[in-house]
Amino acid sequence: MNKIIEQKFPLVNEVLKGIGQIMLQENIYTGIFFTIGVFLGSTPMGVAILLASLTGTLTAKALKYDKDEISMGLYGFSPALVGVCLIFLFKNEVLIWLLVILGASAAAMLQHFFIKRKIPVYTFPFIFVTWVLVTLLHQFTNIPPSESFMKVPDLSNIDSFTSQVNGFGEVMFQANIWAGLLFFIGVYINSPIAALYGLLGSAISSALSFHGNEPINEIHMGLFSFNAVLCAIAYAGNKKIDGVFVLISVVICVFINIGLVNAEIGILQNAGGAFTLPFVLATCLVLPLKNYISKSEYFTKLSV
Repeated sequence: MNKIIEQKFPLVNEVLKGIGQIMLQENIYTGIFFTIGVFLGSTPMGVAILLASLTGTLTAKALKYDKDEISMGLYGFSPALVGVCLIFLFKNEVLIWLLVILGASAAAMLQHFFIKRKIPVYTFPFIFVTWVLVTLLHQFTNIPPSESFMKVPDLSNIDSFTSQVNGFGEVMFQANIWAGLLFFIGVYINSPIAALYGLLGSAISSALSFHGNEPINEIHMGLFSFNAVLCAIAYAGNKKIDGVFVLISVVICVFINIGLVNAEIGILQNAGGAFTLPFVLATCLVLPLKNYISKSEYFTKLSV
């Protein structure tokens, strides 16, 4: 089925893989599950994630970027996050939709800048472009927050599992157990080990945040977990040493996340928040260690 879609509907393949790549999954069905999950939480955000991934992909095609990279969805995930984030933060107005398109295109071009130089920055293009747009919107417009942003989720019946799944949901700004489950399933169908490590990363981050006396409602919502979920997925693998990388990256990520939240940096707050910056920083900090260990004979036994 994948081959049929790739051959007959290449643009659909690229757009959906772009959405799947938000959690580092190059899989059409993962993208479908993610899209459905976002639509369950908010129809405008669902439209935005598709429109933004499409815009990023078409930008890459227009600028004649590498066809294999486009096919892998590498120019869809940062744009998709820009789109869903803007619609999550701001009321549904024409200017916001125009910025979804412009921001998605800019994120694709910034992604290409780093890909060409072989610099692994993951979702940083999304972070940077969104920071710029949100800062400008706060500075020069009076567009109010969206209903989704202002809505307080019902946490009365939350349990431990629900709390961990919310870590998946918040990757795409969804405080919804069903969205979180669909995101988890989307990752699982492409990489079961990544999905399970992601769940573990969410649990570890929740526990550390709880012991750090962070607000319990925000912990249950997954706000201290979604970056850890991404770290765990990024380093997930079948080797024993992969579990070590997951643990180290998740712990570093949690401390960065807590530090940024508690610092209450004015510029960062005006730009919308840290978004996935803790994930990017933690993953990039652990990457040199992984590269060193992979070349070290001392750790050969752990690498099998």
